[in-house]
Amino acid sequence: MSHEEPIHASGLSGLVIRKMTEDDLEQVVAIDQVSFSLPWPARSFKFELTDNETSRSWVAVLDGQIAAMIVSWLLVDELHVATIATHPDFRGKGIGRRLLTHALLDAKAEGATRSILEVRASNEAALKMYRSFGYVEEGRRKDYYKDNNEDAILMSLDELHQLSGE
Repeated sequence: MSHEEPIHASGLSGLVIRKMTEDDLEQVVAIDQVSFSLPWPARSFKFELTDNETSRSWVAVLDGQIAAMIVSWLLVDELHVATIATHPDFRGKGIGRRLLTHALLDAKAEGATRSILEVRASNEAALKMYRSFGYVEEGRRKDYYKDNNEDAILMSLDELHQLSGE
């Protein structure tokens, strides 16, 4: 899989998954702000693009608009999903699933063998999606989210070598 060429997702005519750029930051930050009660500051996304060598940041673009984004970190052989969100106007279409698939396959091509992430215990939609990929609950981080002291569920996906495109 080329790291520079857009990936056209089947079943979503016109959807392109590509590396995030600084030109995307305004839309990416807007998605983050509408999606989370503790959004990242814009400078954090900029840091991921300009200064974090482990960062693997992608966007899904549909009809010229960023529909979803993901920031992950490739640490040796493990992909840590730091944040992923789909704009509310595009939810329920499988775009987040396509984006996560792309990020996992790209990391696998770079030598990743597993993935980890944290997710709010109350985020049923995300939990359902992660479980459908084979992520399993590995533990809990008590009071992880500072806005309401909600626990985070730590999930892991082993054996990325078994993952294939959809």
